Formats: sequence, C-alpha cells, structure tokens
Amino acid sequence: MTAEYQVHGDVAVITLNNPPVNGLGLSTRQAIVEGLEKAENDAAVKAVVLTGAGKAFSGGADIREFGSPKAIQEPNLLSVIIRVENTTKPVIAAVHSVAMGGGLELALGAHYRIAAPGCNVALPEVKLGLIPGAGGTQRLPRVLGVEVALNMIVSGEPVKSETLAQVPGQKLFDKLSASPESLAEEALAFAREMAAKHADGSAFPLVRNLPCKHPNGEAYFQFARNMVKGMAKNFPAPAKCVDAVEAATQKKFNDGMAFEREIFINLMWTPECRSLRHLFVAERAASKIPDVPEDTAKRSIESVAVIGAGTMGGGIAMNFLNAGIPVKMLEMKQEALDRGIATIRKNYEAQVKKGKLKQDKYEQRMSLLSTTLSYDDLGAADLVIEAVFEEIGVKEAVFKELDRVMKPGAILASNTSTLDVNKIANFTKRPQDVVGMHFFSPANVMKLLEVVRGEATAKDVLATVMAVAKKIKKTAVVSGVCDGFIGNRMIEQYGRQGGFLLDEGCTPAQVDKAIEKFGFAMGPFRMGDLAGNDIGWAIRKRRYQEKPDMKYSKTADLLCEKGRFGQKTGAGWYDYVPGKRDAIPNAEVVKMIEDHRAAAGITPRKISDEEIVQRLVFSLVNEAAHILEEGIANKASDIDVVYIFGYGFPVYRGGPLNYANEVGLFNVVQAMKRFAKNPLDDAKFWEPAPLLAKLAAEGKTF
Repeated sequence: MTAEYQVHGDVAVITLNNPPVNGLGLSTRQAIVEGLEKAENDAAVKAVVLTGAGKAFSGGADIREFGSPKAIQEPNLLSVIIRVENTTKPVIAAVHSVAMGGGLELALGAHYRIAAPGCNVALPEVKLGLIPGAGGTQRLPRVLGVEVALNMIVSGEPVKSETLAQVPGQKLFDKLSASPESLAEEALAFAREMAAKHADGSAFPLVRNLPCKHPNGEAYFQFARNMVKGMAKNFPAPAKCVDAVEAATQKKFNDGMAFEREIFINLMWTPECRSLRHLFVAERAASKIPDVPEDTAKRSIESVAVIGAGTMGGGIAMNFLNAGIPVKMLEMKQEALDRGIATIRKNYEAQVKKGKLKQDKYEQRMSLLSTTLSYDDLGAADLVIEAVFEEIGVKEAVFKELDRVMKPGAILASNTSTLDVNKIANFTKRPQDVVGMHFFSPANVMKLLEVVRGEATAKDVLATVMAVAKKIKKTAVVSGVCDGFIGNRMIEQYGRQGGFLLDEGCTPAQVDKAIEKFGFAMGPFRMGDLAGNDIGWAIRKRRYQEKPDMKYSKTADLLCEKGRFGQKTGAGWYDYVPGKRDAIPNAEVVKMIEDHRAAAGITPRKISDEEIVQRLVFSLVNEAAHILEEGIANKASDIDVVYIFGYGFPVYRGGPLNYANEVGLFNVVQAMKRFAKNPLDDAKFWEPAPLLAKLAAEGKTF
C-alpha cells in the first residue's frame, strides 16, 4: 500500500508512504479513502491523524501519472478532500518537511492542522503553467488572508511553516509542534484533545466555511494584475491565479471551486503548460543514463583541484566552495592567482552587499580555498578540473602533468567546450578516469553542466560526476564526444543562419529583436558580443581548414578584422559604454554589411520576423535531430534541457525539440524545404536529418 493504517489507542493514523515525496497517485488516494472508512467503522477510534512517511507530508500530484488516465481516475484529489471534510470523526493533518501543491490542498481539507517547524509550504502549480486545481485558490485565502495567499500562489515559492504561523489572524495551523521529532506524539495528543472537544457532537471547523474578503478588493486585484502582467507576460497562469483568488472573494465556495477547475482544465491544454510540464519531467530525467544503473557505486569527492584561475576557473571553484568542498587552485604565475582570488572575493562581496550572503558564510567559503603554483601539490584531490586555454596542445601538457601527479582513482575532468575528450583522455595512462565537465559562463551562475562521456569513461566516474553536479546545484546532461558536444554544435548552425540573414538584407539589431521577441534571452549578435567574437573567429578558421566546403557569411570575419571582439573591447556588432551592457547599434557596422553585400553582388530584400525566427530555431532543430540519431544525446528532452539552462531558449516554449513538436514536424520539414531553395542559404544543411524526415512522414514527434 502507498498509505499505511495504524491505530494508536483511540487514534487512527493514516501515513502516506509513496517515496520520494508521497505523491498523491491513484493508489495513495484510494488508500487514504480506505483508511478513513476503517476509522469511521471502528467504534474504538475517536480521531484520525493524516501524515506522511519519510522526508515529506506530501509533495502533491504524482508526476509519474501526469497526462495518464490515472491522474483523474476516481477518487480524484477533489473527491478525497471532500471525503476528508465529511469524515464523522475529527481529522488532523500533521504536516512536516514538505507540504506542497495537492499535499497542502489535502491538509486544507482536514478539520485541524498541526505543523512541524521547518516545513516548506507551497502551491507551486504556477511553475508548471497551471493554477492549483483542488481548492488551493479558494481555501488558502480563507486561512491566510487574500494578500499573503495570492503572493504564495502567484510565486509558487515555498514559505516556512513557522513564518506562516506568525501571519496575523492566520487559521492555516492550529498548532506548531515543538520540533519535527515531537510532531507525531503532539499530533496524537492534539487529536485526543479535539475528539474530547467534539464529544458533544458539535460540528468540525471547515476551511470552506470561513469568510473570504479584501477591504479594497477591486483596487487590490487590479494592482495585482498589473504587477503580474509586467513580470510574467508570456505565461498565462499567473494572471489566472489572480482571477481565481478574486473569485474566492466574490463567489460562493462551490461556485469558486467550479471556476478554479474550469481555469485549471483550460490551462492544462495551453502550449505554455505543456512545455513547462515537459521541462519539469525532462530536468529530472536528464540524470538518468540508460546503461548506468542508479545504484552504481560512486567515488568519494571530498576535495577538488582547479587548473586555471581565470574567469572560468574562478567560477568553477566558487560552485564547490558554495557546497562546502575544499578547492586548491593552480596557476603558473602568482599574479594570475592573485587576480583570480580577487575576482572570487569581488563576486562574494557583491552578494554580501546585496544581502544574499552572510559575512560569516563568505569567510567560511574563502577559508576552503587554497592556491599553488606547483602540480605536485594537487595529488591528493579526488577530482581535478582543468579550465585552461581552448587549444589541444595546451590541454595535452596539462593532462600529462595530471597523469603524473594525481592519486589513483582521482577523476580528471576537462572544461573543454569543443575539443575531443577521447584525444584528451589518451594523453593519460588512465582514460577511464577522464571525463568532460563543460561549465557555462559565468560558471558560478549558469545552471547547465554538459557532462561529456568519452569512449573509455568508466561508469562509476559518470555516476560520480552526475552526483557531484547535483551537490553543486547544476542541471547535468550527458553528451557523447563530437565537435561542440550538444549545445555548441547546435549553436554553430544558429550562428551561420544569423550570418546568412545579414547577407540577405537584415541588420544585427533586426535579427536580435525578432528572436528576443520570440522569447530568447538574447539574439545571436548580442550573444556573440558577450562571449567574444574572437572565439567564433578561431572556430571558423579551424573550419576553413577541416571543412572547406562549409559555407559561412564573411561579415563576422570582417568584424573581427576590425578588432571588434565584443563587450570586452567595447565594440562588436554593437557599441558598449564602460560599466553597462546595453547594445548600441553602430552605423559603421551596418555600412560594413552593406558594402559586403554590394561586393558580393547581393540585392538586399525585406525579411519578416517570422522567417528570421524559423530559420534560427529550425536550424537548431535539424542539427539536434542529427545529434540524436548519432547517439550524442540520450534523448530529445536532454537537448531541450541544454537549451533552456545553457542558451536562454524561452522556458515557456520548452526547448527547441518540444517547440518543433508543438509546431508539428511536418510543418518544420515543409519550411526547411522552402529555405533549401534560397540560393544564398546552405541548401545541403536544410536537407532534413533522416530522423526528422522519418518522424514527420510517420506523423510522430521527438
């Protein structure tokens, strides 16, 4: 059973037991109802305690049932909550650790609630593009007041039980236990107290019967709508949360419930909700590797070494310091080490200044950092990550030294963004211990980590690195070895299309604005300026040697020949003012593009935003299909995770392959056939990848 029933004297205890977070799947819902029936039919039982096993009361819906018939099969959660309300003996919800989503809605159906301190309480449905669907928008305002409840529902963020217990006039918790450990005992005592209180047959309190009003309702809800519109314009759910909570203040309870349900069902079928739910599942699935069992023994990582104290090395080191793992940083010169440490200090001090980090935490983190100028001092580290210049000869020298000094069993990782990890592994006598750990810049901020699996990488190395990623709060995705791995291999095609669009009549600002309106954090030209246009230039020079038939626009090379490398030089595709990141269009750059067109005999044409977006996004989709087919990525959802967390793809579109599914793969292929007819584009590239062509022909999705 996924809920256990036990009787303690005159109190029945129903304990949800559906790891990891006691999700309210069908069997759990059935077991709750069965437990309530047993308690009612047992004359010796005077009250019921509803609680959760392990590290949660309940995290809400069981994500394993999302989209399946089980999710709505009776008893659905609404029916379970009505059954709790109508139980003829007092029901006390004893919440601890986590009470979120449907878990909190279930607790709100109980007659009384006792909470352990430190319990995270939330209605996070908005993060899946939904509103609470089992009475959360109608009951929470009745127990916490309209404003506190609406803030919780619109943000989806958890709030601690002790904080909520201090809300003036709150009726969410009748009692706070002294400690998490004493909750079970105190809940039994409280249940007996309530049984005695109602021994005379008096009615049990129900949240649904509480009043729900706001003194300045009309003005307040208008203000709330304006705030939500400004902060979440591409997400329909937050505005609908406002509508549902407003309904709680204006309608009878049952009418408000019907209104909430209608909104919930309509949102469920929006592309934004489908995309956010896809991403929720995809992020959790990314850590699952088909041939690496979850119980694979992991190596112990107690200390880390980082080679290179530059921007990347410093950022990588901060991730481990933040997680309480000691780091030893190596550089060739003392000045480089001093500069690196100064940057780390500056980053932490900025957090202290903003109140995001306490002074003692900052000092504690810095105390975990040590430095050296000698490889011989690194030998004891369990994991070493190199973040040196992106050139194979430099990497070779580093890995030969690491092979010499590192203890047996240490993991040797490269932060390379494009180079061959198999080649790097073969610079050592222990290729099984070598793996790619491609952090994204700034490494202390960006959530994505591409874990590159070499041909010889041992399974326990892979399992260990995935676990380490979790510890340092990264979303890790496994990639096979190829030039650019998943993310950079795809972005190259996106960048090429950006160049062709300039050749054909666009300005950098027009391309960037179109894709930013689609939802990208920044367009290809602003991104180039941020990363450094010289990096792309170096890759193209390598391409001209290795793949002479690969076509590029010459505009980016012309820009680099002018020394316009981007933000670091104050001039790239745009101009930049020191200390600011605003991209200011430059007339000389536009003229350079026009002169290039004239020299190439190209007559510019007017290009629509729709064409810009399709060419940029579908170039990602087609390359991703090749990557999937070659087995570089394990699954389509992994590619979506890479693009959401590493490349600023709009979250509400769920990643490039999810977006392609939404558009329809048949339509994607038809658009690609149109682009292939453009003489200034690359017809060969626009041949649909075999996997894409097959799925489109069969009417399937990624």
